[in-house]
Amino acid sequence: MADKIGSFALVLHSHLPYVLSHGRWPHGADWLTEAASESYVRLLDVLYRLVRDGRSPKVTIGVTPVLAEQLADESFVYEFTNYLQAKIDATEPDRQHFEREAPEIAPLADYWRDHYSGIFGRFRRDYNRSIIGALRDLQDAGHIEIITSGATHGYFPLLSQDTSIQAQVKQGVAVYRRFFGREPKGFWLPECAYRPRYIWAFPVSPEGRSAIPYLRKGVEEFLAENGLRYFFIESHLLKGGEALGVYADRFEALKRLWDEFEKHHVPHADDKSEHRPYWVAGQGKFGPVAVFARDGKTGSQVWSAAHGYPGDERYLEFHKKHFPGGHRYWRVTGSESGLGDKLAYDPDRAAEQVSSHAGHFHWLVKSALQEYKDRYGRPGIICAPFDTELFGHWWFEGTEWLYQALKLIADDPGIDLCTCSEYLDLNPPTEAVALPEGSWGEGGFHWIWLNQRTLWSWKLIYDAEAEIQELATFPNEGLTGRLVRQAARELLLLQSSDWQFNISTQNSTDYAESRIKEHYRSFKRLADLARKAVAGKPLDDLEADFLETCEERNPLFPDIDPQWFAGLEHPAETDNG
Repeated sequence: MADKIGSFALVLHSHLPYVLSHGRWPHGADWLTEAASESYVRLLDVLYRLVRDGRSPKVTIGVTPVLAEQLADESFVYEFTNYLQAKIDATEPDRQHFEREAPEIAPLADYWRDHYSGIFGRFRRDYNRSIIGALRDLQDAGHIEIITSGATHGYFPLLSQDTSIQAQVKQGVAVYRRFFGREPKGFWLPECAYRPRYIWAFPVSPEGRSAIPYLRKGVEEFLAENGLRYFFIESHLLKGGEALGVYADRFEALKRLWDEFEKHHVPHADDKSEHRPYWVAGQGKFGPVAVFARDGKTGSQVWSAAHGYPGDERYLEFHKKHFPGGHRYWRVTGSESGLGDKLAYDPDRAAEQVSSHAGHFHWLVKSALQEYKDRYGRPGIICAPFDTELFGHWWFEGTEWLYQALKLIADDPGIDLCTCSEYLDLNPPTEAVALPEGSWGEGGFHWIWLNQRTLWSWKLIYDAEAEIQELATFPNEGLTGRLVRQAARELLLLQSSDWQFNISTQNSTDYAESRIKEHYRSFKRLADLARKAVAGKPLDDLEADFLETCEERNPLFPDIDPQWFAGLEHPAETDNG
């Protein structure tokens, strides 16, 4: 590292909620197949292309357990191949339509036919119909590092029981071990949502249950207990966490959470840089866990449609589609232009701008690392976490941009392109930090997930969380075991942070609300049937059919262990060593 100005670690977070067997279009399995065709397969193309070029991409890739389960499901292969064929078939009527109505656009139909045909062929031929298998091969060859996350992307700070966080983490580790044949080193906190240890008060009282404040463990403690070495946060948490803004004034339940947290948090007065990792000053008896913070300057260039690369007028317009095929034929054109004013997309012009933006990003990374080294007298790291789905799906040209940007950085002798665990092996943290509570969400706190529109959902979750602790004491065998395990699956699916996010952003609100209600009703009925079974009473035909239907619709997590919900392996009151 003596001749290096610093390191660069690209982190991609891949996640979708469980949608198999829960509808297809407009909300359902098409979410998954669209993301797979526009982002996941094209990301594999980028990574394998870099390897063929003689460069190791060294990308840290998070695959949430719930996404891994779906991508490995045989029904996904069926859905995906049908989806791709439908996209290919739609190009011919598109071409005929535009030849009559807009001849300048008609050639793009052939572009999309070739594009989706190529994805179809590479998925079958190059990746053997297995996105997970292709990622595993890259990791086994040392080219990438795959990390895990919470089982269903549950929002950790708002779950009412520490046993729920324990189950989310342990299931995440179990899924990773099953699919990738090794122990995970890194963990993506769902929604980058962190909560330290303190006496926590319920923001919402569950119906018919007491809600007494109690000492809860810091999130990092659960990671340490399971051998996980590092996680990620937004930079405002490193700077002191004063990012709540006006949201506490909007919603009393949110203000109660913040007030309770402030009683126990002592903010740091010294300057902390997001260009180096830190140990998290946890209180558990296991070893410390490292944390990386997102670099804001490089992040905004990639994230922001208003000020960053994706908003360039030459790039493909995401929001305007031609139906019934759903292909896009227009470019961004301008920030002020309405959908009716969009001009025809030109792939060649867009490709020229990709090269320019990749070069600019390389310069931005190099400048930031040099500035850090000049200030602190030592090399630092830029950690650049993004959602995988940004590249290819939201920003069509993003995958080609990834290839060119990584190629430039890999070829720069002054920058060490690395995975996060590789960096920690050579550069372990030398300082500890006590992090505040917060997330990446609007306002930096929990408002996106806890507000007047979502309040009702937390009452259901809290009720089910309390009830699963009783069910977890039942025998985990025979009919009773099947019922309890399926109830645990329904609870994990109920806890998905995606539902509240979609409600708050008014994106597929009806679908999200129906999924919350569906998983809660299924949980409650399975709980009743489990009590019936443990009492030695047989199920009638309708009850047996209901169990089988739930198992067929939500078959994920075959290795789920209800004991994770029964009690903490390492209670907060006794692990202060």
